[in-house]
Amino acid sequence: MKHLFSALKRYRIEAILSPLFKLLEAMMELMVPLVIRAIVNVGIENGDRAYILHACLILALFAVLGLGFALTAQYFAAKAAVGTSATLRGRLFRKMQSFSFSRIDDMGTASMLTRMTSDTQQVQTGVNMTLRLLLRSPIIVFGATAMAFFVDARTALVFLGLIPLLVVVIYAVMAVCVPRYRNVQERLDDVYLSARENLTGARVIRAFRKEEGERAEFRQRTKALYTSQVRVGRIAALTGPLTYLLVNVAVIVLVAVGAIRVDHGALEQGDVIALYNYLALILVELVKFANLIVTVAKAASCMKRIGAVLDAEGEPSTLTEGDTADMGAPVVVFRDVGFTYDGGGAPALSGITFTAERGETIGILGGTGAGKSTLVRLLPRFYAATAGEVRLFGRDVNAIPAEELRAKIGYVPQKAVLFRGTVASNLRWGCENADDAALMRAAELAQAADVVEAKGGLAGEIAQAGRNLSGGQKQRLTIARALVKQPDILILDDSSSALDYATDARLRAALKTLSCTVFLVSQRVSSVRDADKILVMDEGHIADMGTHDELLARCPLYQEIYRSQTEGA
Repeated sequence: MKHLFSALKRYRIEAILSPLFKLLEAMMELMVPLVIRAIVNVGIENGDRAYILHACLILALFAVLGLGFALTAQYFAAKAAVGTSATLRGRLFRKMQSFSFSRIDDMGTASMLTRMTSDTQQVQTGVNMTLRLLLRSPIIVFGATAMAFFVDARTALVFLGLIPLLVVVIYAVMAVCVPRYRNVQERLDDVYLSARENLTGARVIRAFRKEEGERAEFRQRTKALYTSQVRVGRIAALTGPLTYLLVNVAVIVLVAVGAIRVDHGALEQGDVIALYNYLALILVELVKFANLIVTVAKAASCMKRIGAVLDAEGEPSTLTEGDTADMGAPVVVFRDVGFTYDGGGAPALSGITFTAERGETIGILGGTGAGKSTLVRLLPRFYAATAGEVRLFGRDVNAIPAEELRAKIGYVPQKAVLFRGTVASNLRWGCENADDAALMRAAELAQAADVVEAKGGLAGEIAQAGRNLSGGQKQRLTIARALVKQPDILILDDSSSALDYATDARLRAALKTLSCTVFLVSQRVSSVRDADKILVMDEGHIADMGTHDELLARCPLYQEIYRSQTEGA
């Protein structure tokens, strides 16, 4: 809960004023039965219309003041609740951005989205309800009990017997419900995951005619969520009926005792009405308080999930002690590098050793699952090597601050990712201060000048995720974005797979004019054949390395790949 209180700290004035005004509203309500008592015992008993009118004006004043206090309290409560949830969302977003790839893989995208949306909304509701009712309801309950003793102590003993029973009922129900709310949120994660997968993979689902299977799976996950919600809802719903049952039994006892005491002249009729009104107040407030506990229980469960994210460690800037750069050293050195994904079982990479000099193009070739993408992801330390050593300009990449390391590297992922905005705003991700001329030079190098022209220039609009572009157009723009950065190392992770052979050839020729070291991951021999060094990957290790001609002469795996792609061409 420390994160909740920390987020609420900024709104501490509102958090104080809201319960204060609710307290004033509660005082107005507690005074109403006494005024009604006076109307019955004095005004009606004596037929004094002026007294009744005066008392009614007082009731109207209490009503106006109570309404004003309630609206003011609601305003401050809403401001504090919305502000707190906004602060939590901001912290969650910043924390998630700091996570390493391993942490993101471990938590799961759907779960993180649920915590930023559904969980923070539940916390917002919980804060709002708490500020409005946490003080008001107990004050009404105990205040009404005290006022009942002021009216008639003997009859008010009914209240003392009622309140402990109500507390026991509410506590018992909540003790059963609270653990089950966590299960509900986990089921909600599953539903979000299913919906997200279906929306992002809609084309694949339709291409394979799997709509009915996906609908069945979604129904299954939704049914599991429904079942969890119904189970906990049924238990929580017992609070209302049990509370009403106990209070109505107390009303019967109160009326019976009150009638006997009125017959004996120990109590007046207005006193019985006042006692009944106080009992009714207690009933209403306890039902509200029960609902508050349900809401707070949900919010507490959600806050634990949010806290688990906020307490998780982000990616550290460095992993080991720093060392100095050696500009005479090779740009990149891999020494007996191995890597295993968390929970991945077998190593994804093992025994990787090679060097890359400044200005060289390193081709990385291999079949699916050979470890090509994993290898290049170790360079910007998206994942940290679990064995061996990766060095950049003579420095261990684990000792280079993350921002400094990634500032030297231009990375183009397998899946082209663009953001809603203009062509220029997307390209300037590479360099915020780049002018239009620099953007167009990068676009020309990436063979994307025609894409820019087709979109109406650098001011052309890019839809969310680049939906208004073809696969090849998106790939060329993402390559241009990396080139705007003017990196020391350029990594193209199979990022030209959607390009035709002619465009791919022009792109490779343009890359040859760059002074940076290029890592070119591909499954096409034609894409890497002109590289200064080609690494042939097979099941997580380097089967052989050399130039195209050298590998064609001695490497059976390279020969097999080459023949499979060139026979009949």
